[in-house]
Amino acid sequence: MFDIIDKLAVQHTLSHEEFRELIENRTPAVDEYLFAKAREIREKYYGKEVYLRGLIEISNYCRNNCFYCGIRNGNREASRYRMSKADILSCCREGYALGFRTFVLQGGEDAYFTDEKMIDIVSTIRQQFPDCAITLSLGEKSYETYKAFYDAGADRYLLRHETATPEHYAQIHPAKMLFETRQKALQDLMEIGYQVGSGFMVGTPFQTASHLATDLLFLANFRPHMIGIGPFLSHHNTPFSHYPDGSVELTLFLLGLLRLILPASLLPSTTALGVADPDGREKGLLAGANVIMPNLSPAEVRAKYILYDNKIGTHDDAASSLKKIAERVIRTGYHIAVHRGDAKPEK
Repeated sequence: MFDIIDKLAVQHTLSHEEFRELIENRTPAVDEYLFAKAREIREKYYGKEVYLRGLIEISNYCRNNCFYCGIRNGNREASRYRMSKADILSCCREGYALGFRTFVLQGGEDAYFTDEKMIDIVSTIRQQFPDCAITLSLGEKSYETYKAFYDAGADRYLLRHETATPEHYAQIHPAKMLFETRQKALQDLMEIGYQVGSGFMVGTPFQTASHLATDLLFLANFRPHMIGIGPFLSHHNTPFSHYPDGSVELTLFLLGLLRLILPASLLPSTTALGVADPDGREKGLLAGANVIMPNLSPAEVRAKYILYDNKIGTHDDAASSLKKIAERVIRTGYHIAVHRGDAKPEK
């Protein structure tokens, strides 16, 4: 296993069989060897810096019915909300004062936020915070819509590919959601010029080591600027409520592999890791991650944007949430950087 990891660190990709072999034959010793390599490469590109992304959850309405998601349209128990433009700008102002230089506007696929409304919101943020990056995570849109958002001032777009295996995609989404549509959306974003974020959940129902190997190969070829992965966490009011949560250890292992595959990528240590393990986000940083995404959403809506059960930070305000995260980051030997935190060019 050590030889295969050394090979990956040099070549930045492997065969499907080699990726599967690594995934299926992990040991604590292999984990630690991989994490040491990942930290070395991460520090070559980013030093000890950890980048902040201020998350603003603008709406929990969604037209889709993904089988794993707590804000799915079919969840009739969800308490729905939408943030106003004024509320979104207020979050940006508070975040800017706290040192955030990237704002992530995330929401379900909500028809209320028309192209016109979003263009207005994005262009206003761009005018008021010209030194900040604007990231959108609003699901599948047309090429024209993505281009309009980009022209209005959006820099980045996050859209997980979810799984690179069409059959598995069909197992975790309703029939009207197509694998091909998701893939085209990702290609459109890259073509327009966004810094693109993709990724997947670890441990979703029906997922195999072969699926994960295919995901790693997809990401090695697609080369997104950011890759978000976290353990699958169930929500009590979804069709997947009875499935076990994903493995923290496997998620960390895959983070380490991704750092070797795409050395200059931005890798978040996700909130889901912090839910699954009290020290999960710290472990993520020590496995090769270099991004944390604290929540800037108003306290009254945080408890409503619940993709999975037991979400952390739902009762913190932005300042206290950041203080706790900063303390945790320092314990890992890293520190928070106050700038946009763009992806570095590959060396």
